[in-house]
Amino acid sequence: MISKPHLSIPIVECGEPLVAIPADRFALFQPHPYADLGAPYGDLSPFFLRAEVLERLGQAQAVLQQQHPHWHFHIFDAYRPLPVQQFMVDYTFQQLAQEQGLDPQALSPQQTTDLEQQVHQFWAEPVTNPHTPPPHSTGAAVDLILRDHQGQAIPMGSPIDECSPRSYPDHFANAADSLSQTYHQNRLALRQAMEAAGFQNHPYEWWHFSQGDQLWAWLEHQQGRAGAIARYGRVEAA
Repeated sequence: MISKPHLSIPIVECGEPLVAIPADRFALFQPHPYADLGAPYGDLSPFFLRAEVLERLGQAQAVLQQQHPHWHFHIFDAYRPLPVQQFMVDYTFQQLAQEQGLDPQALSPQQTTDLEQQVHQFWAEPVTNPHTPPPHSTGAAVDLILRDHQGQAIPMGSPIDECSPRSYPDHFANAADSLSQTYHQNRLALRQAMEAAGFQNHPYEWWHFSQGDQLWAWLEHQQGRAGAIARYGRVEAA
């Protein structure tokens, strides 16, 4: 299993509630991609965040629009209950197996281990341990893209949830061609706006940002801010 050192960060749950992401301030992916696949949300919504995280998301969009007045955030995913996390981990495992020409029902132990390693680089394990919750299950993580004033997606060089090195935030940083540099500059615009509002970018996912969870605190520590603590544990939507 891939080592994830941020899971050693202790959580000091602050009890901040989940609140709905307002559709009049942010564009929301509808229909929701995971729900469309059959992910078991029940009566819950993916478009919830902790209250402070939502406030900071608004600050980040304001920063973005100072530099790019006609751009805005398009929220792909936010709150994710554990059953949905499990569904998407299983779905991704099946998809990767098929893409590699493997029968998911006839895998060797080594093939199973290799696929699980690939999946868990990008998808947190849907564990019930309250000390190691998946980031999206804390209400502190959000996946998003950028769109222009005509609703067209700003090109980022790879789609959300692609399990490949192209998803790494700086994958195109050293590319020589102009198109790849455009992808890199667009990713930078997103990251800089989010970081200005206190978010941290997932090391392997250009689209994933968090504020207040274990991954956020660990990244803060890596950048010399040793006083950062994880404030958000797993939460169930009301």
